[in-house]
Amino acid sequence: MAATAIVTNDDDIKLTIVVGTLHADEAATAMSSPPSPASKQPAPRHHVGQWLRAAVLGASDGLVSTAALILGVGAAAAHDGDDDRRHAVLLAGLAGLIAGACSMAIGEYVSVHAQLDVEVAELKRASSSSPAAIAEDGGGGGSPELQDAGGLSSPGQAAAASAVAFAAGGGVPLLAAWLVGGYRARVVVVVATASVALAVFGSLGAVLGRAPGGRAGLRAVVGGLVAMGITYGLMKVFRIHDV
Repeated sequence: MAATAIVTNDDDIKLTIVVGTLHADEAATAMSSPPSPASKQPAPRHHVGQWLRAAVLGASDGLVSTAALILGVGAAAAHDGDDDRRHAVLLAGLAGLIAGACSMAIGEYVSVHAQLDVEVAELKRASSSSPAAIAEDGGGGGSPELQDAGGLSSPGQAAAASAVAFAAGGGVPLLAAWLVGGYRARVVVVVATASVALAVFGSLGAVLGRAPGGRAGLRAVVGGLVAMGITYGLMKVFRIHDV
């Protein structure tokens, strides 16, 4: 036996067709229960994948910017002594790492907080259009879905994750520059270390996004080398002309 019922609300008209034999109370429940707003939230696994991919991208960003900064400052530093140049390079790299991590954290906090405002507004609209939610809440304006925000984005966690990822990526070339004493050897080691790390980060980010990792790793390496080469070349020109 098939039963057909039409349920109307403020937005549209929904047609529900129930196939089979239902009792009266079961049919009433099927016709009167709208989809829960919580069902529209992404699965926890999807959230984890997004977080991991964002962390990988943040680490790649920290790696490229810090490596380029180290190479650029080293190219522009005076030739008074290699120790002085190394000191300036390490200080510049550390300052760039801290400033970049703070910038990433602030930007991610603002961005995710704006997304959170949109998600909360959508949940409020969905709960206000649900007669069952209104009756259960007694017209108080707050539904159980809004009280349980476990599936919503967390601006604080996103900011912390971005800062840590950026600092972890930037620490790779900074550590390489700290361990190597000679200028030429330092340039070679920083470029080589950054290239290997970019290949790993690029491939991992593509794999987390369910894309081929080989080409993504190659693109990451080429892009990083271009950024480092442009920074090194321009700063070399500035040093030659005493800018």
